[in-house]
Amino acid sequence: MPAKAHEFWIDTVDYQIDPGEAIVADLRVGTEYEGSSQSYIPRNFRRFQFVQNGEAADVPGVLGDRPAVNFPVEDEGLVVVIHQTTDQAVTWDTWDKFRNFVVHKDADWVLDDHLAQGLDKDGIREIYSRYAKSLVAVGAGEGRDVIAGMLTEIVAIENPYLDDMTDGFSIGVLYEGKPRPATQVEVFQRAPDGTVTISTVETDGRGVVAVPVLPGHEYMLDSVVLRRTEKVNDDGKPFQWESLWANLTFEVPSSVPTN
Repeated sequence: MPAKAHEFWIDTVDYQIDPGEAIVADLRVGTEYEGSSQSYIPRNFRRFQFVQNGEAADVPGVLGDRPAVNFPVEDEGLVVVIHQTTDQAVTWDTWDKFRNFVVHKDADWVLDDHLAQGLDKDGIREIYSRYAKSLVAVGAGEGRDVIAGMLTEIVAIENPYLDDMTDGFSIGVLYEGKPRPATQVEVFQRAPDGTVTISTVETDGRGVVAVPVLPGHEYMLDSVVLRRTEKVNDDGKPFQWESLWANLTFEVPSSVPTN
């Protein structure tokens, strides 16, 4: 795994569809809003659902399907697609690569803690899992994002398809059901011509932040928890660190007021 972090996201093809049309989306792993498509493989996820109008159901699929999301929705309303992966493992072969990753995710304290505990600087063992959501409007797209109860998640406070966002798109970041104050959120913005720009914002004391957005653009938001862990690998060796990746994708229609 290179020093540059790999995000995991639900890459929806059309964020606004008519009733009866299908939600189609790829599960992607990559960097800078570009990545490889992942197949529908049940052993790789703990949860794969969609929620609409207060009702939850499993995302249908057959082993090997790609794109991994392809199902019709008959009713109008905002759909929240939810995907939680199983645990995966990585070994950082050099301290420099691990340090670059940690600094990039605004978790410098990890480096001090690692050294203070006398842990090896080479061969650092990490376990990680992903917690992704995507917001899709069916018809007018009325409705709200849901708190899915995942270990960490990004929650949209506003509806990007209907609300006035001249003051930004308000989101909250949760960890173990509680707000994460002073937490970095990485913002990936994709313009209609495919150009990607990347920036960061930070949540306030309530774990909330307003993300500046532009009409006609797609967005991927990413926020990472790093923590010590007592989990062990298949050989019984302890992992030294665990990362939990929250992600949210959506689009801002051209008709929505923005700053």
